[in-house]
Amino acid sequence: MKKWVQDIGLILFGAFIFAVGINYFTIPNLLSEGGIIGLTVIVHYVFGWSPGVVNFVLNISLLGIGFKFFNKRTIIYTLITIASSSLFLYITEETGKQITEDTLLAAIFAGLLVGGGLGFIFRAGGTSGGTTILARLANQLWGWSIGKGILVIDLIVVSGSVFIIGLNKALYTLIVVYIGAKVIDFITEGLDERIAVLIVSNSPESVLNTISSKLSKGITVLEGRRGYSGTHKEVLYIVINKHELVQIKNIIKDIDQNAYVTVHNVYEMVEKA
Repeated sequence: MKKWVQDIGLILFGAFIFAVGINYFTIPNLLSEGGIIGLTVIVHYVFGWSPGVVNFVLNISLLGIGFKFFNKRTIIYTLITIASSSLFLYITEETGKQITEDTLLAAIFAGLLVGGGLGFIFRAGGTSGGTTILARLANQLWGWSIGKGILVIDLIVVSGSVFIIGLNKALYTLIVVYIGAKVIDFITEGLDERIAVLIVSNSPESVLNTISSKLSKGITVLEGRRGYSGTHKEVLYIVINKHELVQIKNIIKDIDQNAYVTVHNVYEMVEKA
């Protein structure tokens, strides 16, 4: 229950700053966005319809089509995301005003707020709704990756916005989308970024014991074999937070300056309770 409350709180917070980014920076400066929210903004420019209402209708319609792609928890979280983001868009629509007339500043802050909002939503386990659903449909129909599907949809929407907001504003929109994507990555992965370290040392036992005692980290010992000599060699494998890397390297250096160490990014780690 505590985890559920935390997730919902994170989704609501993300939905709020997402709406602020749209109504205080994107729309007042005639910028656009990628995906379904970009289509929502374009519809607002052309017909004057409420972004909150249009966002809700488009996302709910697509969720009805693509609900089979998500599990029960994700569907619930996505429904909460759609409802809260649409509500906050509707509420802030009336109070939204142009905070800056500098288009570049507006693009930067729109990217930070919209990307930040979506990042918190994704971190809690929600989805962006329509864009994710369309990307999954593309995956089913044409075998595209989800990332490729989202990128193509964003590019189509931004390209189409040229005819409504003009080329210059569309180019600024690319800045919004790029910054937003980087912020999403930072929030969903960067706050708890993990890396994997492979260690080949002549003193594996000393390295293992020192790391285990100083960092309280579990280490996996792999059986390796030298390619040239064929002799067996123990290889240590450990997954750590990125900020712990310097400490690990110092420990290894103190024990074996000739140790061979490789570091790899870990994009996902599934831990069983």
